Amino acid sequence: MLLKDKVIFVTGAGRGMGRGIAEALAEAGADVAVGDLTVEPVQDTADLVEAHGRRALAVPLDVTQPSSVEMAIVRTVEALGRLDGWVNNAGVLKMDAALDIALEDWEVQMRVNVSGLFACCQLAAKQMIAQGSGGAIVNIASNAGKVGYPNMSAYNASKAAVINITRSLSQEWAAHGINVNAVCPGGVDTPMLMSVAEWITARAGGDPKVLVKEMKPRQLGRHVRPIEVGRVVAFLLSDHALIIRGQAINVDGGDTPY
Repeated sequence: MLLKDKVIFVTGAGRGMGRGIAEALAEAGADVAVGDLTVEPVQDTADLVEAHGRRALAVPLDVTQPSSVEMAIVRTVEALGRLDGWVNNAGVLKMDAALDIALEDWEVQMRVNVSGLFACCQLAAKQMIAQGSGGAIVNIASNAGKVGYPNMSAYNASKAAVINITRSLSQEWAAHGINVNAVCPGGVDTPMLMSVAEWITARAGGDPKVLVKEMKPRQLGRHVRPIEVGRVVAFLLSDHALIIRGQAINVDGGDTPY
């Protein structure tokens, strides 16, 4: 029960990794608020949290709109009493060759993955500072931000930015008792991974269901499960991780060596 009675918010929690993270936080004893663009999927996630015996709140959330983030924080504090931690999981991927990517597609990935994430960090930190008891933030980056993959230049760049933002905020907010870290997933069994396989096979041929089975960490021999990423996130949100600060920790089954 690393997070017993702490209140954590997870963005992009309507499915995939966000849902797995929310479940892992509940497993660790946290009460969890979850947000996504539409409330129906996050209500399913909230139900999963409650099935673990924890309190939950589902809210509509657009991370590109600061007013939406502010309202999500207000509702969380009203319903659950406070805000102890924040997980920035919301993100988008639009694949294309670097020579062909539309500027609009580049900008939407930067708007969600970088600017939206930063706004969430800033507003969550202000709430934690107002409470006077510190807190923790975990940003979901990607091994794409370290390695870089073909046809994902905007996504690669956005996740590299998340890694650097994490380092900066960790240094600036340490004095407020706020710990900031990031995790860098790789081959996680999510709808996003399937969308990558579908994009590749639509151009190169083949069956996306066959390809996605091959897109797994070599050492692990299987896909990483969302809840496994969530358990690392739960640790980083806990007081046991106070000596881990400003780091971008690989949770990709050993694929990325640095």
